[in-house]
Amino acid sequence: MTSHQKKTLIRIVAALALFICLQLAPLDRLADPPVNLYLEFALFLVPYLLAGYDVIAKAWHGITHGQVLDENFLMTIATFGAFALVLFPESDPHMAEGAAVMLFYQLGEWFQSYAVGKSRKSIAAMMDIAPDYANLVSNEAVEQVDPYSVNPGDTIVVKPGERVPLDGTVTEGSSQLDTSALTGESVPRVVETGAEVISGCINMTGPLHIRVERPYDQSTVQRILELVENASDRKARTENFITRFARYYTPVVVGLALVIACIPPLLLGQLWSECVKSALIFLVVSCPCALVISVPLSFFGGIGAASRAGILVKGSNYLEALASAETVAFDKTGTLTNGTFSVVAIHPAADVEPDLVLSVAAHAEVYSNHPIALSLRQAYSGKIDAARVDDVVEKSGHGIRALVDQRIVVVGNDAMMGSENASWTPCDLTGTVLHVLLDGAYIGHIVIADMVKEDARKALDELHRCGVKKTVMLTGDRAEVASAVADDLGIDEFRAHLLPADKVNAVEDLLASTSERGKLVFVGDGINDAPVLMRSDVGVAMGALGSDAAIEAADIVLMDDRPSKIALAIRIARKTMRIVKQNIAFAIGVKVLVMVLALPVFGIANMWMAVFGDVGVSVIAILNAMRALRIS
Repeated sequence: MTSHQKKTLIRIVAALALFICLQLAPLDRLADPPVNLYLEFALFLVPYLLAGYDVIAKAWHGITHGQVLDENFLMTIATFGAFALVLFPESDPHMAEGAAVMLFYQLGEWFQSYAVGKSRKSIAAMMDIAPDYANLVSNEAVEQVDPYSVNPGDTIVVKPGERVPLDGTVTEGSSQLDTSALTGESVPRVVETGAEVISGCINMTGPLHIRVERPYDQSTVQRILELVENASDRKARTENFITRFARYYTPVVVGLALVIACIPPLLLGQLWSECVKSALIFLVVSCPCALVISVPLSFFGGIGAASRAGILVKGSNYLEALASAETVAFDKTGTLTNGTFSVVAIHPAADVEPDLVLSVAAHAEVYSNHPIALSLRQAYSGKIDAARVDDVVEKSGHGIRALVDQRIVVVGNDAMMGSENASWTPCDLTGTVLHVLLDGAYIGHIVIADMVKEDARKALDELHRCGVKKTVMLTGDRAEVASAVADDLGIDEFRAHLLPADKVNAVEDLLASTSERGKLVFVGDGINDAPVLMRSDVGVAMGALGSDAAIEAADIVLMDDRPSKIALAIRIARKTMRIVKQNIAFAIGVKVLVMVLALPVFGIANMWMAVFGDVGVSVIAILNAMRALRIS
C-alpha cells in the first residue's frame, strides 16, 4: 500500500466513523423543525466534505478544462442534488444518502486503486528479472557496475544466488540455472564451459565466468520487459469498445437525468422532489467505472498470468484473438520435433553385431560436419580414433566412402548402394536410412530421424480437448515423414514439400476456410517462419528464448520449447474473455435494472440501491477481474 493510499484510507475511515455516529444520533430531537433539518444538513456535510473534497475538486477541474462528463462530475452533481433536496419541504431529507454516496464511492475508488496496484505489483514481482548490477572483471579485479556500462567482449562473474545480468557464453565454471522467471519451467538448466546463457536467470550452485555477447539494451531480459510494458498499448476490440462506450454513454445518461428531473413535473404535474430524487439515483448508478476499470484489469491479469507461465503476449488484442482459436497450424521441424537427428534404430545383417555397424559408420563419418554424421558420432558410445580412418571420399547427397583400419567402409542411401552395385535390405521405418557396407559386404542399416518432442502428443490432445476444430502441420519435409509424424501425434491434416512461399499460400487457404469469428493460429520456430507468423491471425513463436527473429515476428512468444504451452495460452485467453464478458453483462444488467426502477413511473429504487449499483458492482467486477491473474 502506498503512502497516498494510506492517507486516503485514513480519511475515508474517519469520515465513515463520523457518518455512523451521525446515523445513530437522534438528530431530529436536537432542535425543532425546520431547524433540525438544517442542523442535519450541516452535520452530514462534514463527513461528506472530508471524504469527497478531492472528487469535487476534480469535477471542478474538469468543468474548467473542458472535460466535464466524467465520473467525478456525476458523483458531484448527484450528491449536491441529494443535499439540495433540503430545499423541498415536502421531501424526506436525503443528506445522509448524499454523504453515503460520496463516502462509499470513495471507498470503492480506493479499493479499485488498491486492486490495480496489487495486480501491477504481482505482475512486476513475477517479472522481476531486471538485474541490479553486474560483476565486471577488470585487471584481475571484480567490481560491481551498472549492466548498461558493460560492453560485448567483457567478462563478468555471476556468483551463486545472483541473477545473470547480460546474455553471453560461459568461459569458466559450471552450474545450474533457474529459468523459471522466463520459461515458467521449474527444472534447473545445467550449464558449463561453452554454453550460452541469457539474462534474467538465477545462478544456483557454482560461480560462472561469462563473456558478454550483446549490450544490456539488446539483452533478453530487456526485450522481455519491453514486451510486457508495451502490451497495454495494443488494446483488444472489447477494451476499445468500452472506451468509446464510456465517451458517449456519460453525456447520454446526463441528458436522460435532466429529462427525468424536468419533464414529469412540467408535463405531468408530478412532484419536483420525487423526480429530482429519481434523476439523482439515475446519475449515481450510471457511473461507468465498473466497466472502465474491470475490463482493462481483466486483460492485464490475463497477460500477467501468461507471463508467469513463460508465455509473452504482446497485447490484449492478441489475447482476445487467441481466445477464438479455431485452427492451429504448426511448422514441424523445431516445433513439433526436436529439430536434431538421432539414431532411432540399428538393423544389422545376420550374424553381425549392432555395435560393429554403428562403429564403422561413426568412424567413416569422423571428418564430416553434416547433421547425420554428428548424430552417428553422438550415438556411438566408444572412443572414435581419427587415426584409424584414411582416404575419405564424400559423395554429396548420397553418402561417404572411407578406409577404416584398412577396410573399405561405405555408408549411404539407396542411391549410394546402387552405385556400389551392392544389394541391401529395405526398411519400413520412417526416417533417413543409412546402409553400411564393409569390404563390399552388406552388414546392415541405421535409421536416423528427427524425434518428436516429448509433450507434442499431449499438446495436440489438449488442443482438441479445449475446442480447437482443426490442427494442421505445414512442413518442407518429405510426405512419408510428414505422414508418420501426423499419424503419431493425431494431427488432422498435413501438407508436405512446402517452400516458405508455399507455407504462406497454405496459410491463405486455411484463413479462407476459417469461419468468420474463428481465428487461425500458426506456431513456428520464429526464425524461418517469419512470413507465416505475420500473415496468420495470431503468430506464436516456439522455443524463442533469446531469439530476436521470434520476438520481432510473433504476436505471442513461448519462452521454452514445450508445445503444450499453446493449449495453456488458449485456456488463459478464454478464461480472460469469460471474465470480461461476465463483468460487462453483470455491470450493465444491474445498472439498467436500478435505472429502470429509479424512473418516476416506478419510484422503487432509492439512493442505497444506487450506491450498490455503482460501488458494489465495481467491487464485485474488480474481484472477478483479479481471477484472471490465476493460472488454471
